[in-house]
Amino acid sequence: MRQVWHDLLFAHWPIPPDTLRALIPPGLSLDTFDRQAWLGIVPFRMSGIRPRFLPALPWLSAFPELNARTYVIAGDRPGVWFFSLDAGNPVAVAVARRAFHLPYFNARMGLAREPLLFNVSSPLDWIAYTSTRTHRHAPPASFTARYRPIDDMRPAQPGTLEHWLTERYCLYATDRAGRLYRGEIHHAPWPLQPAEAEITTNTIAAAAGISLPDTQPLLHFARRLDVLIWALRQLRVEG
Repeated sequence: MRQVWHDLLFAHWPIPPDTLRALIPPGLSLDTFDRQAWLGIVPFRMSGIRPRFLPALPWLSAFPELNARTYVIAGDRPGVWFFSLDAGNPVAVAVARRAFHLPYFNARMGLAREPLLFNVSSPLDWIAYTSTRTHRHAPPASFTARYRPIDDMRPAQPGTLEHWLTERYCLYATDRAGRLYRGEIHHAPWPLQPAEAEITTNTIAAAAGISLPDTQPLLHFARRLDVLIWALRQLRVEG
C-alpha cells in the first residue's frame, strides 16, 4: 500500500518503562533509549492512500490521522506499537481495523494552515489541528494544538535519540485471539525539522491509561514523506 504523510508533528514524552511495559502484549519487549521509554503523540494528514498499482480514490485516500505510540522490539527488529489511531474517515477506520488489526477509532478532525502573514504562504506557517474521538464504546479522547517548524531540515544521525524515535521500519499488532503480527514499512529517512507547538487539549494518552509527565515534549516536524506499507505477517511467539 502506498501513502503520503503531510504536516506531521512528533511530540514525545519520557515515560517510566514499567508504566508502558505493562501495556505491551506477549512476544514484544519494550524498547528503551538509555533505559528511558517514550510515548509519542503524532498528528498529521495522509493522502494518496491506495494499494500498489491501483489509483487513489478521492473519498477514501485522504484524511487526517492522529496516533499514540511507543517503541518495541521483537527478535532483532525494532518497531512501533500503537495504543490508538484516530482517523477522519469511517471507511478507512473499518478497513484498517479488519485488515491490519490496529486500534483505529473514528474521530471528527480538522487540519488547516494558519499563515503568518495575511494570504501569504510561508514554510513557517502554523498548522492548526483538532481531533475529537466519536467511535462508539471507545474511551473519549481529544487533541487540539497548533504547531510549525522553526528551523531548517536536519536529518537525524544514527545513535541519537531523534534517530531512535523516528527511524523505525515496521509496526506490530495483535488480533482478538492474541496472535502477533508484523507489518513492514519502507520510506526515505525522515526530513526532520525542529518544531514548536502550542497544545491546548490532549487526552489521547489518558484514554490509553497513560499519564503524561508535566514536562515539555520533544518536538519534530516533517513536511512530507512517501511511504510503502506491506501486508501483515503473523509472528510465532515462543513460550
